[in-house]
Amino acid sequence: MQPLIDNARMFGQRPEEFARLAEGQSPDVLFITCSDSRVVPALITGARPGELFELRTAGNIVPPHALEHPTSEAATIEYAVEVLGVKDIVVCGHSHCGAVGAVVRGDDLAAVPAVRDWLAHAADQPKCEDPADPTVAEAVQNHVLAQVLRLRSYPCVERRLAEGRLGLHAWFYEVHTGAVRQHRAETDTFETL
Repeated sequence: MQPLIDNARMFGQRPEEFARLAEGQSPDVLFITCSDSRVVPALITGARPGELFELRTAGNIVPPHALEHPTSEAATIEYAVEVLGVKDIVVCGHSHCGAVGAVVRGDDLAAVPAVRDWLAHAADQPKCEDPADPTVAEAVQNHVLAQVLRLRSYPCVERRLAEGRLGLHAWFYEVHTGAVRQHRAETDTFETL
């Protein structure tokens, strides 16, 4: 913890670098990714403060849209699209994902009931030929595509897509190499950016 505290002390020593951020935010991209500490959106994209609006959930899950049961995830998506007017949404899964791995392996999650219930409620079983693969790459990529499809059911996203004012992107980040791949609809494959 001490290195984090030391950096936070130094971080606040440069107010001139952050003064413009007090004027508001206008990010172009909503970046939806996993809560995993190895996935750092600003590091992956090179974004500076104010350039990405982030939504981090266990397993980069976009829950089904349901007006009668609003979620913080739905509120974040709606705010990004309707208020901030983001032009793109990226759903970025990652290799070695514990949440997706638990789903495809059918892990016993009785010791973590909130995790178990979140995954059961929000994640469909992604297609995976080899659940023993520690990278769970195939499963994560299929899972990311399912989350992008879910996003399309959000009324604000559906409307902006129909107007041609929003792009959806499916990314896969390899924790062990740093490589980022994007889904290409024309080949239905994830290819290096």
